[in-house]
Amino acid sequence: MSDRWRPMQPDDLPAVNRIAELVHPAFPESPAIPAERLALYPAGCLVLERDGAVVGYAVSHPHAGLPPALDTLLGRLPAVPTDYYLHDLALLPEARGHGAAAVALLMQQAMQAGLPVVSLVAVNGSVGFWQRQGFAVTGAAPASYGADAACMARATAHSARPSSSP
Repeated sequence: MSDRWRPMQPDDLPAVNRIAELVHPAFPESPAIPAERLALYPAGCLVLERDGAVVGYAVSHPHAGLPPALDTLLGRLPAVPTDYYLHDLALLPEARGHGAAAVALLMQQAMQAGLPVVSLVAVNGSVGFWQRQGFAVTGAAPASYGADAACMARATAHSARPSSSP
């Protein structure tokens, strides 16, 4: 069995959307959302491939301000980003255990982009996973993300500590 994170391609989007529906049934997003993120910032979009099949994905991009509302197109990336936003990391059950590798790759991407903080909204009871990856809770998430959701952040090597606003 061969697992590897690789850059997402447009042909991967049907698999990404299928995984999103399975992993995040309470947080549905239009197929246009990952397609737009891939078009806007391909360097922040990855898929986990196992023996030729996509079994996970990560979507991220430079960001500024509050977390984007669920199922909302960005339109464009900010001219002056303040952080690197991890929009989604989703793995099929058989691919669990590969999330930390994706986080490491995305932290490198944030550093290459010169951004001091990586931010995200943890959902589906995932706060513990993100804490193990070095993220800290910075506040409550918008209500649309669910009752157990939390805004979280982690400093890159360019910054000494997470920002208090994601």
